[in-house]
Amino acid sequence: METPTTAAAGEKVVADAEELPKAIVRRLVKDKLSQLSQDGGDIQVQKDSLSAFSESARIFIHYLSATANDICKESKRQTINAEDVFKALEEIEFPEFVASLRASLEEFKQKNAKRKSDSSKAKEAKKSKTEEPATENGEAHENGDEDGNTVADGE
Repeated sequence: METPTTAAAGEKVVADAEELPKAIVRRLVKDKLSQLSQDGGDIQVQKDSLSAFSESARIFIHYLSATANDICKESKRQTINAEDVFKALEEIEFPEFVASLRASLEEFKQKNAKRKSDSSKAKEAKKSKTEEPATENGEAHENGDEDGNTVADGE
């Protein structure tokens, strides 16, 4: 039988798992507030305010993901894609976010494609180096192994 104490502890564990990282929330809030500040000074944010920002963001993410999931299910799919999220933003009446998010997504895809391309080129170069024949003084051994021992044909 579950006691009220264990139920509360279970809820706390779930809440901790769903919390956004405090350092990231703090950095986002302070960066945005410093952009909006007239004097450009360092802005202090109380711990309670950061908790409110974090909880608000968590609730927004839950609401947006639930709406995107509904859109996905209406399309008879099981995987949410970016278009589902954009449609969900419009449905929950945040259409002003869609254009900037599309641009950010495109920029992310381009950076990722370049990173993948660079990575595959590096792997290919490394692979071709390991496949070169063993050489001594820049010349390959004829009828021999890499140690210079003679190898008979057909053995």
